[in-house]
Order: sequence, then structure tokens, then C-alpha cells
Amino acid sequence: MANRLQEKYNTEIKPALETEFPKNKTLTAKVEKVVISVGAGEAMKDSKLMQSMEDTISLIAGQKAVKVIAKKSVAGFKVREGSPVGVKVTLRGERMYAFLDKLCSIALPRVKDFRGLNRNGFDGQGNFNFGLDEQLMFPEVVYDDIIKTHGMNISISTSANEDAEAFRLLELVGIPFTKGRA
Repeated sequence: MANRLQEKYNTEIKPALETEFPKNKTLTAKVEKVVISVGAGEAMKDSKLMQSMEDTISLIAGQKAVKVIAKKSVAGFKVREGSPVGVKVTLRGERMYAFLDKLCSIALPRVKDFRGLNRNGFDGQGNFNFGLDEQLMFPEVVYDDIIKTHGMNISISTSANEDAEAFRLLELVGIPFTKGRA
């Protein structure tokens, strides 16, 4: 069963992109995956706070988050090899479209004084990255269950090879960008 955004992609967005960027139909840009990640910061030392972060991200994504483990020790950051340094979850397929729909239609409009996401978040290869300051904008998160608020980084990977095509794809998907030029 396809969700609302997935159906919109197949019926409206894909034909629009095929006319704007004419090339082989199999090369039409699409969203491939969404990665939600949180750096632990001072939560590295507190396992209860780390578990709370993992549970919150799992609840937001609708899929179990995994702890990211340090591969090397870095004395400057007081990180030891094997210690948890963050939490991440990778979404693909139906869950990805459901998350993007929820992000665009529910979560981002709940942010106070929100004017749109910065257009400078593209990496030159068609991927878009942005950060959110807190997790309370998502409807699944209960304020009383939060030990400490934390931000998150969201990375949207597309099959587009250039930023202009990826920007148009995400704009049609419903990602609210700031007005003006990049």
C-alpha cells in the first residue's frame, strides 16, 4: 500500500520532472533514502540519556535506531574506541515517504518563526542536509517523557546528479525552502 506522498510522486512529481529535465525516464530523479542522526555530545557518558535519544529517534522514524560506535579513540574529544557517539536511522521506501510527508506537513509547520530551510544545504551531488534544533516538533514525542531536548541532522539522498534537479524534486515533494536565491 503506497502512502500519500508516494502516490503524488508517481502521478504528479515524476511526470513534471520528466518534462523539466528531459532524459531517459529511468534516470528521473527520486529520493533514495533519508538518514536521521543525532550526535551524543555529553550523553556519551550517560547511558540513560543515550537510551532516551535512541527511543525518541526510533519513535520519530517509525523504525529502530542504532547506536553509532566510535571506530577510533580521539583524545581531544574525550572519545574512546568502542564507545557510543550517536544514534542514527536510515529510512527507505514506504517509511521514507511517510517520514517526509510527516516532516513537511506536520513537523516543520509547528516550528516557531519558521521561514523555510536554507537552500545552501546541497552538497553538489544532489543530496540535501539540514539540522533541526529539537525533537519536540514531531507529534509522537511526548514532552513529559523527554529527559533532555536534542537536535538532529536529516540527510536526504536523491538520485539526481546536480543540485538544480534535486532542489526541484524536493520542492515538488513539499520541502519548504527559504525565498530568494541560494
